[in-house]
Amino acid sequence: MTNLGLTALALNPIAFNFGPIQVHWYGIIIATGVVLALILSVREGQRRGINEDYFYDYLLWALPVAIVCARLYYVAFQWSYYSQHPGEIIAIWDGGIAIYGAIIGGVLILYFFCRARQISMWTMMDVISPTLIMAQGIGRWGNFMNQEAFGAITTRAALVSQHIPEWIINQMYIGNHYRVPTFLYESLWDLTGFVLLLLLRHRRHLFKRGEVFLTYVMWYSFGRFFIEGMRTDSLMIGSVIRVSQVLSLIFFVAALIILIARRQRTNLPWYVNQ
Repeated sequence: MTNLGLTALALNPIAFNFGPIQVHWYGIIIATGVVLALILSVREGQRRGINEDYFYDYLLWALPVAIVCARLYYVAFQWSYYSQHPGEIIAIWDGGIAIYGAIIGGVLILYFFCRARQISMWTMMDVISPTLIMAQGIGRWGNFMNQEAFGAITTRAALVSQHIPEWIINQMYIGNHYRVPTFLYESLWDLTGFVLLLLLRHRRHLFKRGEVFLTYVMWYSFGRFFIEGMRTDSLMIGSVIRVSQVLSLIFFVAALIILIARRQRTNLPWYVNQ
């Protein structure tokens, strides 16, 4: 590496030390996304007549389950490595969680939670989903700090031509090569989806109950399918099938079918009238 300044400018994944404990930026960024999502969900839930305590109670159950599921999902598809390094299975602070695992775990807990509280799961998902995709967009910056979720080898000139800030370009110098910042593409896609859902959610006669959530699933899955195809650190089935691309395709098609089927029911309330 000829430009020594690039090494000096690479960002440290450790935010600070608290005694013997290292606090990683990865965890801080993920926690920030979760807190912001909770605040915004509570505010929207109040408009929909949902007790704010339900969101706190749900988070207490869903957060640990989502983290465990996200890690298990990741470990399962990297078992050839973790079977030889079992002590690293719990090292979640170094990265290595899969958002699809977290979503699956979160939805399962939400199903049982809503049944126990006797509230509409569709309404809860409508309220939560825009803030969830916001948290996903924020969380990708944890991957940035850990130098994860990157794409193929590229050139510095190519990154500069995309008007990417210098400090991002420097962090994308990984393994003696510049890398395509796929984490950035997905973050921007997610945050754009968040803004669009917020702008459109309260328009009358646009979304029926459950359709904000289904739109979120389709938006996220569509973008993730193509961005995942650019990554070089994807979880794989065999050597050619990317797990997240398969799930993205399944989720997109399933959400579209469900949306069309539910639209045939005339008795579903509009989201703004709930």
